[in-house]
Amino acid sequence: MSPQQYKLLADAVLLVHAAIVVFVVLGLPLILAGGALGWTWVRNSWWRAAHLAAIAYVAGQQLLGVACPLTGLELSLRLRAGQPAYSGDFVAYWLARLMFYQAPAWVFSLLYAGFAIVVALSWLYVPPVYPWARRRAHGNRQR
Repeated sequence: MSPQQYKLLADAVLLVHAAIVVFVVLGLPLILAGGALGWTWVRNSWWRAAHLAAIAYVAGQQLLGVACPLTGLELSLRLRAGQPAYSGDFVAYWLARLMFYQAPAWVFSLLYAGFAIVVALSWLYVPPVYPWARRRAHGNRQR
């Protein structure tokens, strides 16, 4: 593969990584707003489980001191492309780049864990609706 192809792959990994971050970060306010405004899609059990699993995975990695595999893949591809690679955590790097924000690793651990707890608590405020419960409810109405 050429350096340009490695760069394109690295950029694709960056976009996927950014999309996951957006999903996790914006998911919570959408769930809370949707619960208050009666949006039924925010109660989709598959979407909610994916959202909770994503932040739980991120928080668990950070608490265990494990590097994100997407960050490692992107950095490896950037090096193969002959580009400089950043060091550290994906979110910390991009926050520093976008907002000039820097903090020790424990701050990010605390933020990720706290965010994961709030996402888990959102299941109490806006409980998901499970497909089998929906089928049962529709079955009871038709009789």
